[in-house]
Amino acid sequence: MLLGLLAELPRKDCWTLAEHAGDRTPGEMQHLLSRAVWDADAVRDDLRDYVVEHVGQSGAALVVDETGALKKGTSTVAVQRQYTGTAGRIENSQVAVFLAYSSGAGHAFIDRELYLPEVWTADVERCRAAGVPQGRAFATKSELATRMIIRVLDAGVGAGVGDRR
Repeated sequence: MLLGLLAELPRKDCWTLAEHAGDRTPGEMQHLLSRAVWDADAVRDDLRDYVVEHVGQSGAALVVDETGALKKGTSTVAVQRQYTGTAGRIENSQVAVFLAYSSGAGHAFIDRELYLPEVWTADVERCRAAGVPQGRAFATKSELATRMIIRVLDAGVGAGVGDRR
């Protein structure tokens, strides 16, 4: 699936991704996206370790940024009218904070946190209906960034001036 997403395909749906992978039907791709059980945090950690192994070097930096995805409706988790740089104005959108690892050898995203607006965390029923884990509290974008930086440093990733990695 990842190779298909990175490929220059005219469309990126389960059919085209399956064909790109050599599959005759989209069943396996659909299973991966809708029914497969996997641990997103474990995948995140594997990706982080892969990135650091392949582009890690002295002087690497951690880069935090947020981005939004324009959305219609109000049922998708974390969607509300809010500022998003994607549109350059307040729009109905979903916003996430990302952490990237960057060195002279390259850069890649290594962590993410979905920004859950306070109006969402205050509405327990809305959160339940959207699949938000019970007890998820409001956190500012800065708090989400701090959480990711602590997580990556606790994993032993070296970054910053004077790093000997």
